[in-house]
Amino acid sequence: MKHFDVIIIGGGPIGIACGLEAKKNGLSYAILEKGPIVNSLFNYPINMQFFSSSEKLEIDQIPFISKEAKPKRNEALEYYRRIVTSNDLNMHLFEKVEKVSKVEQEFQINTSINNYIASNVIVATGFYDLPNKINVPGEDLPKVSHYYKDPHFYASQKLAVIGASNSAIDAALECYRKGSDVTLIIRGPEVGQRVKYWVRPDIINRIKEGSITAYYNSEVTSILEKEITIKTPEGEKTIANDFVLALTGYMPNFEFLEALGIELSKDEKRLPNYDQETMETNIEGLYLAGVICGGMETHKWFIENSRIHAPMIINHILDKNSEKV
Repeated sequence: MKHFDVIIIGGGPIGIACGLEAKKNGLSYAILEKGPIVNSLFNYPINMQFFSSSEKLEIDQIPFISKEAKPKRNEALEYYRRIVTSNDLNMHLFEKVEKVSKVEQEFQINTSINNYIASNVIVATGFYDLPNKINVPGEDLPKVSHYYKDPHFYASQKLAVIGASNSAIDAALECYRKGSDVTLIIRGPEVGQRVKYWVRPDIINRIKEGSITAYYNSEVTSILEKEITIKTPEGEKTIANDFVLALTGYMPNFEFLEALGIELSKDEKRLPNYDQETMETNIEGLYLAGVICGGMETHKWFIENSRIHAPMIINHILDKNSEKV
């Protein structure tokens, strides 16, 4: 097994940033990604537009040029893909990390394809792989999805969208405009305050004019083949339904973090234990980078404010190496 100075788990923007930083500083490294390059971004809705402007999505000061100030998914895929290929980054795609164990001062990393040894490990796996379930009867029906891709699929269908965040609101608007009969079910009293500022007025106006039906302070209680039941302030309602998009957010893989030995806070936030100056966890040589640092507070870290994690981590590794000399 080849020995690496750093193994990076996750080939998203922050994992790529860590790889760039390691390469610049002469460290041997490998990025392990269970899917394609920037797998989470690839699985975003096909027409998705970022909240951040393009310069805030840049890594390693490599310019990101987009047609609009706020780039779309396809532009981001092109940007990050070109960074990987142009810099000949050592990225192993479609290779899932199955186990990481520490033996003395070295980490052993077992994947679906290979085994590795590394002095340091960076976990940059994000949070998009595990949806927050609504835990109601019928959630496992084929008509229910926790991910949204393309509005064309739902044209001329009765679609229920559950959620009040950007993903839910974008899906509701896009599908309505492609001919879906959209019902929006929101657990709180209003459309989420974090919804993109140019989108929020649009959905509110579509609801006011009756183009999209919205139930506030409501929740789905059961899902059947051709209908759903909703608990509302006015009582229980049953409406006709063809498809359900349960876009209620996502969470990090806490089971994987705990298997690594990373301590998590006991409250509902489940914040991982790491040094905010170095990003090193309670396990020496094991680091966190990117949105995974926020636990259940998935709105806390973004590409734009976590891209600094890469130099913080690599500088700490370099400092440790210099102390050994």
